[in-house]
Amino acid sequence: MRAVKWMGRATCLAAVIAVAGCVAQYRLHGYTPSDDDLANILVGVDTRDTVAEVIGTPTTSGVARSDAYYYVSKNVRSYGMREPEIVDRQIVAIRFDDAGVVSNVERYTLQDGKVVPLSRRVTGSNADDVPFLTQLFGNVGGLDLSQALGN
Repeated sequence: MRAVKWMGRATCLAAVIAVAGCVAQYRLHGYTPSDDDLANILVGVDTRDTVAEVIGTPTTSGVARSDAYYYVSKNVRSYGMREPEIVDRQIVAIRFDDAGVVSNVERYTLQDGKVVPLSRRVTGSNADDVPFLTQLFGNVGGLDLSQALGN
């Protein structure tokens, strides 16, 4: 009788865990100002400093030149064992002229573009070609303690 009760509880717990795994979870990353906040930015009047004061510091700015502030956010849905899916992405670009005054305010959404996969470029080392034990014991016997002690 106790075994049946225990099995019933275990089955119930397994069912609850299985159902909880099927519930969609949403995560919001980043920050983009609302249209009301952007209405406070005046093209031709505001500068980089006033933009930062009014709507906050940007997520990033122009890489090659500092001619724009970029505010980026995305909403990601995770559903069970499926790969996470980006359901919303927004980018607000505030561009500046050479004097640092706002020249344009633009908003881009997921529908405005396509997803660009980012690749990581890592500088390789020559250590990949040398076996681990050779690297580990390669300097044994080659130590010069007089150089290490400063003599």
